Amino acid sequence: MSKGFIISFEGPDGAGKTTVLEKLLPQLKKKVKADFIVTREPGGVLIAERIREVILDVSHANMDAKTELLLYMAARRQHYIEKVLPAVNQGKVVLIDRFIDSSVAYQGAGRGLDKEIISQLNAFATDNRRPDLTLYFDLPSEIGLGRIQKNKDREVNRLDLETLDMHQRVRQGYLELAQAEPDRITTLDASLSAEAVTENALEAIMKQISKSRSLWI
Repeated sequence: MSKGFIISFEGPDGAGKTTVLEKLLPQLKKKVKADFIVTREPGGVLIAERIREVILDVSHANMDAKTELLLYMAARRQHYIEKVLPAVNQGKVVLIDRFIDSSVAYQGAGRGLDKEIISQLNAFATDNRRPDLTLYFDLPSEIGLGRIQKNKDREVNRLDLETLDMHQRVRQGYLELAQAEPDRITTLDASLSAEAVTENALEAIMKQISKSRSLWI
């Protein structure tokens, strides 16, 4: 495999994408002859993890929307240049829990910032690199927030404390992205069982990866 893949996992809070990613990885390793890297945004490397702490700290409720956006972009750049790009250049499959679409959905649709500017910043931070495949886990906001409240082991962050209206705008932003880029973004029904969603996610990934025969065992 001469060129790696970037597969991003996106969705509103409580959609279960992180859980599915954990269930998916062992199955992918059995089916695909490739090295996998699993990482997340914001975070994945030391500097970006430190920025993550600032962004998601529940005591930072007065953070300005543009400050939030720029912090995400700073974390994205460091993560991309330090971890994602080297892995892709080595022919690895990079599975990212959130990537460029999160900024469009959260800071664009959610916060009301200019989506075109966000797209330009995304391109700047990633040298215009986009995911080869994005799995969007769709779920009504009320259900997602209800899952968060029930899951006592889940990290509760500043964004989880936003209003229902904010989360609904984020979901709508994701739906618009999925409609605009159906060749890249595959929408999955996240209201199904974790097992069913994992199966559907695996099918979507295998369909994309199978375009390169060298990945098959």
